[in-house]
Amino acid sequence: MHSQRTEGTLLERELDQSKEQQPQPPIRERWRPLSRTHKILFAVNLVAYATIIVAVFSTSRLVALDWEVFKWRPYEHWPELWNFLNYYVIAGQRGPVAIVVSGWLIWRCWRTKSWRPLLVLGVALVLLNMSVGAVKIGTGRLGPHYAHVYGSNEIFLGGDIFPSGHTANAVVTWGVLAYLATRWRRTGAFLAGWTAITVGATTVYLGTHWVTDVLAGWCAGALVLLILPLFEPIVTSADERMRRTWTERIAPWLRERWESFSRRGSSDGTVIEVPTQSDHNRAPVPVARDRRDLPAPLSRSFPIVY
Repeated sequence: MHSQRTEGTLLERELDQSKEQQPQPPIRERWRPLSRTHKILFAVNLVAYATIIVAVFSTSRLVALDWEVFKWRPYEHWPELWNFLNYYVIAGQRGPVAIVVSGWLIWRCWRTKSWRPLLVLGVALVLLNMSVGAVKIGTGRLGPHYAHVYGSNEIFLGGDIFPSGHTANAVVTWGVLAYLATRWRRTGAFLAGWTAITVGATTVYLGTHWVTDVLAGWCAGALVLLILPLFEPIVTSADERMRRTWTERIAPWLRERWESFSRRGSSDGTVIEVPTQSDHNRAPVPVARDRRDLPAPLSRSFPIVY
């Protein structure tokens, strides 16, 4: 019995050693849960967003503030700022801003050898379009220049002005840069906040949005940034798959195509000698001679008839 137990113990040790020697699959690091401060900020923004929506639907004092600011017409008090702010508001348009930001993120992808920067921007824009677009379609609010009745909330009339897309897009797009920053995060956060605030105020100055549109846009954009860390596991998984696909499939295929193209280019650069027909096999070509070189005709006698 003692010998059997000893043999069993030795077998267990050998099995444990063999398991330790086998390569273990890499353990994915789980994303850290949201901190208490993060949860509080998310809850505060969510409550503020819901309060603004209820205030607009109930035609509260915020709607009266919308009409008072619109009646005041800020662009008439500072007309010299119109041209500059009319161009500055492009910093909140989704298309131009996404192109500019994508250029910097592509450079970050190349530096870090990872697709994470572009994936984070893509996830943020998808969340922004889904959340803000749903509220825009659900409310159907008209803008100040298309308002019908003074003092009304102008909802369910086929508009798409609430919340402000320019403001929410400025918060999310420029906030993603601060979110991905590693060295100048505080500076990036300050610049992103300044851009979001000034773009929202510019839309009120131009008269394209109500004040409540801008307030709701700030809350909607902040909610997207605050919920973005919850999608980090999806971003990490997609990044690993894309890098694996690039390393195992796309990069070898591109390398093979480049090598075949380079070989083809070198073969095209060589001089190919075309065989020509020898001179003795060529057919003689008649050569025209001058009339003066021809021999003189023989003298002939012609019979004379009498």
